[in-house]
Formats: sequence, structure tokens, C-alpha cells
Amino acid sequence: MKGVDFRNRKGFTLIELLIIIGIIAILFAVILIAVDPVRRFAEARNAVRREDVRDILEAILEYTTDFKGNYPSGIDNSPGSVQVLGTYTSGCDSTCTATSPAETSCLDISPSLVETYLSEIPPDPAYGSAGNTDYYVDKTTGGRIIVGACDPERGETIKVAR
Repeated sequence: MKGVDFRNRKGFTLIELLIIIGIIAILFAVILIAVDPVRRFAEARNAVRREDVRDILEAILEYTTDFKGNYPSGIDNSPGSVQVLGTYTSGCDSTCTATSPAETSCLDISPSLVETYLSEIPPDPAYGSAGNTDYYVDKTTGGRIIVGACDPERGETIKVAR
């Protein structure tokens, strides 16, 4: 019986095909990241915003639980009256494009929340500062608290309510 001579056969081995597929997958991943870094950075900043609004809301709710239903000082009872968080005394209404109308002064709730519930009131990763965090808080007619981001990127709406 004659042996099969593999040297004269044409085609690829399984190992060669797997190596080629691996190289193509690596090139695709590199190209995907390199093609649109602006989009990737915007998505990363929006992820930070989602975490920040959740953390602020949780801190407000923990404060409310600890103080028998009382909200931090300054959160008003006017539904639809959005208050931007920060320490500035004016100018917050013009910076919050996510909601309208906003109060003209920032709401500084850091004395109630910082150190016990948060290490700091987090500022927006792109536009915020301690004076104007670019996050807002609103109390609805049903008593729900809404915390959101004023200027999320890529047309997203970032807010949480409880």
C-alpha cells in the first residue's frame, strides 16, 4: 500500500486557517478602536455620568432615610423646578440644556451629603466643576426624586428616578 504524499496537495491546514482568522480578528479590533475614538470617549464619559447620577440619587435617598423622610436642605417641593447642583450663586440655568426651566442659582447640597454619603458631589466629566456640576435634581408631584445629567453626549438622556 502506498502512503499518501501530503507535500503535493494544495490548500491550507487547519492551523494555518486558525492563525489567519486570529490575525484578522486582532486587526479588526485595532481598526474598530482607532476609527472612531471620539465616539468611544463620549461613550466613556456617558458611562461616568450614569454612575454619578446613580450615586447622587442613592446619597439623597440614604439621607432621606436617616432623617425620617426629610430631603437635604434646598431641594424644593415645586415639581418641574429643576435645580442644578453646585456652589455658584447664579448662572446655572443657562448651562443645563437637558431640562427647562431651571433655577437661576445652583443648589449646594454638599453640606448635607459630603463626608457621610459621598466623598464629594461629582462634577460632569466634560463640562462640570464644583461650582456647577452639570447634574440636576428635581422632585416630582408624586414625591419622586429625579437626578440627571444636564449635557450628556451623543443625544442620550441620562437620568434616574426613585
